[in-house]
Amino acid sequence: MTYYDHGTPAERWERARMFFDAKDYAAAARVLGPLVAEVPEQTGPRLLLARSYYHSAQLRRAEAELRILVERDPVEQYARLMLGRTLERQGRQEEADAQLRIASALAGDFAEL
Repeated sequence: MTYYDHGTPAERWERARMFFDAKDYAAAARVLGPLVAEVPEQTGPRLLLARSYYHSAQLRRAEAELRILVERDPVEQYARLMLGRTLERQGRQEEADAQLRIASALAGDFAEL
């Protein structure tokens, strides 16, 4: 057992948030990876894991986590927005635009459609 996976799920969640808030996104991802595997049905840890991957430029990993979220909950607006931004950073603008349009519609912003 390492420092990253020591403690209860609640303690690891708090540790991951602490790393994320301190902008140590790679450390947050190291804590969150095993936590998400332990509680895969929870949206919060998976979304924070995706955000940690995004901010640490692990874009394929971020995309994979975000696709799980939108598959499970197609109206999860923030996951759609993050997926669009992640696809943009990978130079996949056409795919990104589709996700960003859906995110805008879910947010009630129909002006850009």
